[in-house]
Formats: sequence, C-alpha cells, structure tokens
Amino acid sequence: MTFLSIKGLFSRYASSQGPVYAVDDVDFDLDFGESIGIAGESACGKSTLGLSLIRMLSGGSSFGEIMFDDASILDLSESDFDSNFRWKKISMIFQGAMNSLDPVFTIEQQFVEILKQHKFNGNPDELILDSIHSVNLDKDVLKKYPHELSGGMKQRVIIAMALILKPKFVIADEPTTALDVLIQAQIINLLKKLKKDGMSFMLITHDLAVLSEIADKIGIMYGGQMVEFGSSQEIYKNPKHPYTQGLLESIPTLKGGTPKYISGTPPSLLDTPSECRFIDRCPLAIEKCKKLPPKFKTDTGYVRCWLYEDEK
Repeated sequence: MTFLSIKGLFSRYASSQGPVYAVDDVDFDLDFGESIGIAGESACGKSTLGLSLIRMLSGGSSFGEIMFDDASILDLSESDFDSNFRWKKISMIFQGAMNSLDPVFTIEQQFVEILKQHKFNGNPDELILDSIHSVNLDKDVLKKYPHELSGGMKQRVIIAMALILKPKFVIADEPTTALDVLIQAQIINLLKKLKKDGMSFMLITHDLAVLSEIADKIGIMYGGQMVEFGSSQEIYKNPKHPYTQGLLESIPTLKGGTPKYISGTPPSLLDTPSECRFIDRCPLAIEKCKKLPPKFKTDTGYVRCWLYEDEK
C-alpha cells in the first residue's frame, strides 16, 4: 500500500542571481514499511528533498505533489501541517548532531521543549524515558549538556528526539557523518532495528555501502534531478545510469583493485543546462544527450538517460 507518493516535485531557493532549483522534477512512490535511500554528490539536492517533505525549507519554496498518509501535504496550511503531521507522522534527523542541540540546555529540557511545541498532553517523563531507552541510552543522559556527550551519544539523542512522537516516516540526513566506524555500525544497526519494528525511513547519504544495509528502494540524485530510481537490488546489481555506475565503481571492495572516480564537476543549479546534466562528465555520451532526457521506465523504477530510449 502506497503511503508516500511524490510526483513532479520542484524545490527552489531565491538568490540574487535568480532562482536555484535544488530539486527538479522528482518522482517516486514508497509503500508502508519500505525505506528509501537517497545518494549523490554534495549539493545535488538530497537534503533539500528531505526538507521539502517536512516543509522546513528555509528561504525556499516547493511545488508539485506530495501525497503522504492520504493527504496532499503541500496544500495544507502551515498550522494544519504542524499540528497534525510534523513530528507526529513525519520527522527528521538533521545533519550534524551538535548543531541540532542547544548547548545551554540539558538534554531533558530539550526533549520537554519538543513536547511543548507539539502540544503533547500525556506523561512527558515516561515518553522521554521510552524514547531514550529505544536508542540504547541510559536515563543519566537526560541531566547532561550536549558537550558532555560523545559524538555517537549526541547522534542517538537526535534520533530519539525524532522518534519521540512515534512518527510513521523518518528522514535521516547523513546520520553517520563524522562518526567513527564503530559508532557508525551502532547507528546503522539501530536504524535496522527500527525498520524491522515497522518504521519507514528516508536515508540521505553519500555512502552507497550504508544504503545497502537499510534501503528497499534507492534514488540517485545529480544536479537537482533524480537520475535513477529503483529497487536496491536493481540499482546495485544492474545500475543503468552512467552516473550510478560511476558511484558504485568508486566504492572500495574487499576484492581489491583501485576504486575509480568521476572526473569533472557537477553543473551549477543557477543555470541548469537544457541538455543532459551529466553530459560533460559522461564517458558514454552520444549526440542525443544534447537534449534533456525524460524518464525511461526500468523494471522497478526509471532512469534519465538516452541510452535506454529504445528499451521496453
């Protein structure tokens, strides 16, 4: 059963040089219980996509269609979305745990502030304890300030805050960035446990290896567009877009060999070209790539590449 459906989503920021389309015509569907991974280079639109879904796009605006839990959330008033959806049905784990925590308040005070903001009427102490325990933290953490916690503990606190009102869908923006390998493994195992318990995720990351652990579906973003979307099995075993292939070839493997890299730089989102946005970096470019490709269907999704125009 589809519970998140995105069609023709555009998100833009205003700038002194004109509009910046950080998300450009993105489509995908997600069934209840499924998780999606969003991967791509920096400034490709990954975080903007997540912020668009939770309607926290500071200095920007979104248009298109986002159907979530049978509601068109872009058509809701801000008060309606904040009262009935934000943090209650859809929440976000923001990138950079230390930047998301207020250094002058204890962890408990910050939990209480979230509950006040979202007008929780039950027993806050019990809910906060349950939330802390769900991420394998002791209650002593609640009396501490952010600077007294390790990076891994702060990241778990942020996850607990996102989960406190039991949302159906959680957007996790780079939840393992700047953490050591052991703490990364703990965070990934925690997300896997929550997924097993029925929670759906959007995991935003540079690391395709991390996505293989959690995601049922994967969207590859480049230059503001989702250039390939499909099941994780199809993306990993049969990547179609040359950019997806390049990303996968850049991952070190246990078999050895030298990882490859994609030469060149991404296009500016201030002046997006009318041709394929990957054309200057693509080793397989053809004459037709001078026109922007539409979405060609694949077995489980779509790909934006003229090489697949004639495939059924």
